[in-house]
Amino acid sequence: MPVPRVRFAPSPTGFFHVGSGRTALYNWLFARRNGGVFILRIEDTDTERNREEWVDGIIDAMAWLGMAPDEGPYRQSQRSERYQAAIDTLWDGGFLYACECTSDAVRSRTAGNATPGYDGFCRDRGVARAGNALRFRTPDDGETQVDDVIRGTVTFRNETIEDFVVARSNGEPLFVLANIVDDRDMKITHVIRGEELLPSAPKAILIWRALDAAAEGEAGWGETTALPVWAHLPTLVNEQRQKLSKRRDPVAVESYRDQGYLAEALRNYLALLGWSPPGGEEKVELQVLVDNFALEDVNHSPAFFDVKKLAHMNGEYIRDLPVEEFVERVRPWVDPAAERAAGRWLPESVGPPPWPEERFDAGVFLRLAPLVRERIATMGEAPALVDFMFLADPAIDAASWDKAIGRDPDAPAILAAAIDAYERAEWAAEALREATLVIAEEAGKKLAKAQAPIRVAVTGRTVGPPLFESLELLGRDEVVRRLRAALDRARSA
Repeated sequence: MPVPRVRFAPSPTGFFHVGSGRTALYNWLFARRNGGVFILRIEDTDTERNREEWVDGIIDAMAWLGMAPDEGPYRQSQRSERYQAAIDTLWDGGFLYACECTSDAVRSRTAGNATPGYDGFCRDRGVARAGNALRFRTPDDGETQVDDVIRGTVTFRNETIEDFVVARSNGEPLFVLANIVDDRDMKITHVIRGEELLPSAPKAILIWRALDAAAEGEAGWGETTALPVWAHLPTLVNEQRQKLSKRRDPVAVESYRDQGYLAEALRNYLALLGWSPPGGEEKVELQVLVDNFALEDVNHSPAFFDVKKLAHMNGEYIRDLPVEEFVERVRPWVDPAAERAAGRWLPESVGPPPWPEERFDAGVFLRLAPLVRERIATMGEAPALVDFMFLADPAIDAASWDKAIGRDPDAPAILAAAIDAYERAEWAAEALREATLVIAEEAGKKLAKAQAPIRVAVTGRTVGPPLFESLELLGRDEVVRRLRAALDRARSA
């Protein structure tokens, strides 16, 4: 068997979709498992919709996910001569004809037809090639079979396949022709792509066979080549079991990176959208994915892209990080000034942390890091857990204040008692806990209830890192100052 050669061929028309990420990953895993070659090919022939920043986004996202190609990126925009040669060959072989029908004319003429699509109106009219679209002359009878690793044999009756356009009136090739030319020239052995492209597979096969027929008598085109193996991946759906939509669902890989998802977590999760390794484990090392991936084991049913499950998995990956590595990887969200000075990446769609850059203390954050690491699902959640440490005054959440202080008549007394106790206590987390436990007992409350107004007064929220370790780091003077401010506010309400 020849060395497997697979390709990922995205169009640069928007952010890098998680579905594209899954397709790229399955191609990459297949190549790694089978000692093959993974090719990146940019389908940038749609000049009206393509943007160069989207090309950069594709390349950057794939590099971030650890799926750099073995070859490429190749650009379809740089291969126009090859496509034109294929068009000329097919035209000369009688496989194409020119069509001058407008879309409106086709719609009005075929309204009510039992078989939708183009009706072959220009097939035998002898329309001039110049300035007109070129259509492929599909067979009138027979069948075209797509032998798919995932879906089995899918049969299309040729009479239901319209004479499809392969080149626009300006001569630009459509993707189905460009793909076939590229796949033949790049000796692609397996086409692994989304199931939404399955209806185009019989058209691709017809073009492939036509080029084979032309190649037998045309030295300038090249040799005949075997059809690739087809594998059409299941659709990704949302919670309502609707196909993921760029307009409706969070699908941009760049956004997940900006929010602080780890590349290894997202890659692991994408791998499980339609396939799973033996044993059914969900958190899987990369080498295990590579060693076990098989197209034959991919499920053809739609796969649910569950953001909550992804966030949970990401949190597990974060908690597995050594503290030093966690601090390094969370720095773009908590200390962007340092990252900027070093010329490193910063999240684009997530704003800076809420504190002035000069107030950030890397040493203090290092001591907080083990506590933060245990409580976040994404790196982007870290600033909200530690902002009280680096703000001159805590940003007090109104709902938290109302719950812990505004509606608790005992809160002022607890705050006053805390001020008195903390001014005298040993300034260490365990000693502060013991002092607060005494306050709770005197107020007839459990510790969790008694410490709630203290937490809100000092941190601004009812949830956050462990309270007493946070108090120790913040320092006696600052803690007492914040407690006094909260007590004054509670008494004046």
